Amino acid sequence: MGRIPCSFCRSSSRCRPKKAAQSSLSPLPQPPPQTGVCSPPINNNGSGLVGGGGGGAMGKVKKKAGGARLWMRLDRWGQTELIEWDKSAIIRRAAIPARDLRILGPVFSQSSNILAREKAMVVSLEFIKAIVTAEEVLLLDPLCQEVIPFVDRLRKLLAKMSSSHVENDVNVSRGGKRLPVSEAVDEQYELPFEFQVLEIALEVVCIYLDSTVKDLERDAYPVLDELAMNVSTKNLERVRSLKSNLTRILARVQKVRDEIEHLLDDNEDMGQLYLTRKWMQNQQSDASLGVVASNSTTVTVPHLRRLSSTRSGSAVTSNLSDDNDVEDLEMLLEAYFMQLDGTRNRILSVREYIDDTEDYVNIQLDSQRNELIQFQLTLTIASFAIAVETLIAGLFGMNIPCILYETNGIFEYFVGGASAGCLLIFLLIFGYARWKKLLGS
Repeated sequence: MGRIPCSFCRSSSRCRPKKAAQSSLSPLPQPPPQTGVCSPPINNNGSGLVGGGGGGAMGKVKKKAGGARLWMRLDRWGQTELIEWDKSAIIRRAAIPARDLRILGPVFSQSSNILAREKAMVVSLEFIKAIVTAEEVLLLDPLCQEVIPFVDRLRKLLAKMSSSHVENDVNVSRGGKRLPVSEAVDEQYELPFEFQVLEIALEVVCIYLDSTVKDLERDAYPVLDELAMNVSTKNLERVRSLKSNLTRILARVQKVRDEIEHLLDDNEDMGQLYLTRKWMQNQQSDASLGVVASNSTTVTVPHLRRLSSTRSGSAVTSNLSDDNDVEDLEMLLEAYFMQLDGTRNRILSVREYIDDTEDYVNIQLDSQRNELIQFQLTLTIASFAIAVETLIAGLFGMNIPCILYETNGIFEYFVGGASAGCLLIFLLIFGYARWKKLLGS
């Protein structure tokens, strides 16, 4: 999918004034004072907003205005707030095209998309609908039952990141040396902010799909085994419902897997997802234009973690300026691609088991049908033999003069001989059918 540069401007509340000449430029803005309460921004459509503190406490939201939807804003310092915004407010704040909001709407509720824009990343994975920037996350419908685990994990991550920033600031205020980001936070949180959010989203979606597949497997195998033992209308109906659920789950897993595979196949798309890198490059450009007296500007960059390597800060700095360096994101996506591929293989295994059971049931039905045909053929042969004796009895039932009528004691011998002849005819035809393998042994 193409990436169209966005020309929307940020809201005035998001603009930051350019700094004057300085010896060094901090790559990320410092966290605001931890007052415990976040001042609520003003909604552009006039609806009231209620802010939450760094601990994630949320107040009640006022009555929803026309066209507004409930969003949760979580910034990189752990502050959260519930907000009701309309489409225009989201477009101005996140600088995304209006068509991206349709992807987050109810029409595409089961779609899976990860889109890169100039200043944001649009994430639509199953029930997780979010807009991620280099500094904050805008989450749609955060009170849904499926979204709550994602919100909890994200809060824990942001709380740890915020505590690391606070400890670093305290160290500086005491006259100490500011620790590098790679030492101030654990290795688990060394990825850029947007990739940490994406990782949590993929993890929650993979866990949800995996648990759904486990429930499907737990219900599928007993139903299929029972169908193999007893072919009934009730069991067939249960298998039909099972196949329908399996098809829906497979389609959902396939959508997420295909979206990750699409990103892995295009390095340019993955490079556009490095929002922190682009943000820092813009900061460097602004700083170089604003610095007049200083000879050079030293930029301190955060350490971007590689999942299987430990590199020095200089290596990170050099790779930060390389837009083609997407190894961090590539390894992250490959890990969840393999997990989704394993989940997909489990679903395919269940479907193969269903197909095998259906083949076994069809074989059973064919065998029973063949037995019925053989039994019908046996009855047909017997009916033919009895029909011959009936024909003889009908002939002698006519009132036609015959010498046999005057012979005494011939009745028993005649009936016995006719019955023996009919039995012989039955055995001959039955033996011929067995010889031609029309009847089983």
